[in-house]
Amino acid sequence: MSHVLKMSAVAAALVTCSLGTAQAKDDSITLMVGGISKIVYLPAKLTENLGYFKEEGLDVKLLSEPAGVNAENEMLAGAVQGVVGFYDHSIDLQSKGKNVESVVQFAQVPGEVEIVSTKASETIKGAADFKGKTLGVTGLGSSTDFLTQYMAFKAGLKHGDYTILPVGGGNTFIASIQNNRIDAGMTTDPAATQLVAGGKGKVLVDMRHPEPTAKVLGGLYPAASLYMPNAWVESHHEEVQKLVNAFVKTMKYMHTHSAEQIADQMPKDYYGGDKALYVKALEASLPSFTTDGRMPKGGPETVLQVLSTFKPQVKAAHIDLSKTYTTAFVDAAK
Repeated sequence: MSHVLKMSAVAAALVTCSLGTAQAKDDSITLMVGGISKIVYLPAKLTENLGYFKEEGLDVKLLSEPAGVNAENEMLAGAVQGVVGFYDHSIDLQSKGKNVESVVQFAQVPGEVEIVSTKASETIKGAADFKGKTLGVTGLGSSTDFLTQYMAFKAGLKHGDYTILPVGGGNTFIASIQNNRIDAGMTTDPAATQLVAGGKGKVLVDMRHPEPTAKVLGGLYPAASLYMPNAWVESHHEEVQKLVNAFVKTMKYMHTHSAEQIADQMPKDYYGGDKALYVKALEASLPSFTTDGRMPKGGPETVLQVLSTFKPQVKAAHIDLSKTYTTAFVDAAK
């Protein structure tokens, strides 16, 4: 009987251990990044590599999906808890009856660059010249798609005047320019800097800095962020606060260290075989990032104005901007 009781106790302990492991797994947080090697989303991998997630006691898994719109779909399907992507998706989704919100803002401007292939640069001098051309975006319904349509619309063009082609980002975007699949397209660093440095493309519109962005879009356009379903945020305040704590530390790190020091923290395969060029691209993009994770004043209004210009569904909807972002967690960040 004594032997049986001891065996029962061991079995119970094993079951408890198993349940504890399962619970730990359930408590992990998975974030989908809209292209993890893109500099606009650098805070995600940098936070992981600096150990800030672990400092907050979090088990965070980062996944990558080249197009932000696909990352968004993964979140809506419940496969991940949040997306490191552009804030404008929060407004677009609300017009479709789905509430998600930015809980920490990484960038005050898109960090995007409209690159024209060197071959087409003689005929494309501005957005009005997009007529009859094929324009590359990361994915249909992505932020690069939104911004491309806005520039074309403001230049007096209609949807049928040009062709939008989803080509992804990074190496697939570079290949699309080099192989003449697209005449121009919107991409981020390091791809933008690589194309220009290699003589394969020229900058048409630069939205890595506040001033040129305001000129093109009418104001600051908050972009890269961590956005999550409002309902999940409401029911997981503690976890969200820890996530925001970690990311705010990262934003402060980025503005107190050099581009080279930041690059040293990133995986070497992000360099594309040329660390010096990666550092140059990072230097060009650093002004796009916030210093503290806060939503820039007037930014949500600019994004709403831009989307309302060419998206009838957004224009017709009564968008409640207060539900598309929150500063509560940044305000309380340690």
